[in-house]
Amino acid sequence: MVISTFTRKLAAAVVFGTFGMVSTTANSQEDAATSDVKQITIDNVTVNGAEFNSVTITSEFPLVIHHGGATRVGECEGRVDPVSGVHFGRNGALTDREYRMAQVAWSYFDRYFQEETGLVNAVGNYPSTTLWDTASYISALVAAFELCVIDKREFDTRVTQLTNTLRNLDLFRGEAPNKVYNTQTGEKVNYANEAGEVGMSALDIGRMLVWLRILKERHPHLANSVDNIPMRWNFCNLVSDDGRMYGSFVQGDGNVRYVQEGRLGYEEYAAKGFALWGFDVPRALSPEPLNYTTIYGVDVPYDGRDPRIFKNQNYVLTEGYILDGIEMGWDLPSDRSGDGLTASHGWRAEFAQRIYLVQQRRFEQTGIITARSEHQVDGRPYFVYDSIFADGYPWNTLDPTGEYQPDRAAVAAKAAIGLWALWETDYTDLLFETVADLYDPELGFYEGLYENGNGYIPLQTANNNGIILAALLYKVQGPILQQTNDNTQYWDTAYAGTDLRDNKCHPRQMEEVVNCCNCAGVQIPPVIPFEEFTYCRPVPTSGETAAIECGTTEHSFPLPEPRPVLPQSCSAQ
Repeated sequence: MVISTFTRKLAAAVVFGTFGMVSTTANSQEDAATSDVKQITIDNVTVNGAEFNSVTITSEFPLVIHHGGATRVGECEGRVDPVSGVHFGRNGALTDREYRMAQVAWSYFDRYFQEETGLVNAVGNYPSTTLWDTASYISALVAAFELCVIDKREFDTRVTQLTNTLRNLDLFRGEAPNKVYNTQTGEKVNYANEAGEVGMSALDIGRMLVWLRILKERHPHLANSVDNIPMRWNFCNLVSDDGRMYGSFVQGDGNVRYVQEGRLGYEEYAAKGFALWGFDVPRALSPEPLNYTTIYGVDVPYDGRDPRIFKNQNYVLTEGYILDGIEMGWDLPSDRSGDGLTASHGWRAEFAQRIYLVQQRRFEQTGIITARSEHQVDGRPYFVYDSIFADGYPWNTLDPTGEYQPDRAAVAAKAAIGLWALWETDYTDLLFETVADLYDPELGFYEGLYENGNGYIPLQTANNNGIILAALLYKVQGPILQQTNDNTQYWDTAYAGTDLRDNKCHPRQMEEVVNCCNCAGVQIPPVIPFEEFTYCRPVPTSGETAAIECGTTEHSFPLPEPRPVLPQSCSAQ
């Protein structure tokens, strides 16, 4: 539908504002939906405080206004194909209630937007943010535009200002973005929001890379601006030669220490961000080392690295798996098929099924509504890792110091809505009802609802509201990353043939490595064997095992058998 910006805003005012009589060329609501309606006249309209006796909306396509309830225009200009195909979980247009949720979630980004920088506060009024939270703001922008909450002019204006700020950030030691920035000034700060620098987070940068890629794939007119952001970054200390990701922090003596970053769940998600931009990160994408713990009959995977040795806790959390599903459909970064019912990164889909199912089983066994993720809390300790499993115990809620905080366990709103989008079950319907109305209409959704009955967490955050918007978009369109931009990319061609790319360890996208004859035919068995797939059906491919027919009941599919092929031979030279 082609409607002017003013007309779309007027229609929204009719929906949520004051209106009188509505005249159309059709005789009834049903007629309006089926006949060739060219014109709708609305009497006694109030728009942003201004009163109009009569306003006429003209369109070459039918407009439908449902009388007596919360309504909206069903289509809007300039969007990607609204349904990309059938996909895992919930499919279909938003209901009026869900659309209102999208508007509420967006209200956070309206309220806490900083006009000088184009950044948004990570937590309420506190003028500080991270790259992770800024990526959540980008997810909110993309979803709000696609769901007709904002128009293209507002989308482009906000994105242009944001990319300008990101392009010119003062980098940590001249390498890559600092972990924290002041949203009002854009300067590097420490965790107390004082001028300074604290290090780099590979996980935060990975999430930003996912959303920068989504942005330029969906909106090719922004690709050049987007590409210029990571062009400034030096990746030499972020990605190791053996394909792992490293973050850094400043020690007490002022020296910088670089450490491997990420554990099972988050590590692979962030690694996909790097891989989408051509970085070779096979170690970070692999689930190994891997262990399992059985909780309510579900073999829950967790990272096998010993925290006593590696000084890093192995939290099992929901967020990394639902972000992977909502944003990328549990696909490999190289997958451009757009098949919403095949997860080409099959073990990620398999593990996600278990992460969902064990939370449903906990509810069935204990009556505790469960949707766990790390989240903010009011007062000390301010933040907790609300885990499915950590430190040897299931349902272990820990603060950043490792202190047990059971009273801070909560139904996380972002986890509940994310699970609802990806699994269409009675249990996720219950999760939806638990948090769907947990908001301030002018400030956005609250973080969640305490499990112990202490009410809701009276905080709003960019990450929570951004993920909720993305989950609502997933219902309508499926996986948000749609790799359809076939234009030449500045990221691929800039400084090709020079040592400038090598100096910053940028991938050489304009070069193709050709396998030698001796190694071209080597078959490497999958890391997760076919027989370990319990809730998804494994499908052999030329690379990673894909997964289809995922569900929360154990499958009884016969194991796939290798098919005979002719031996590979070297071409004549």
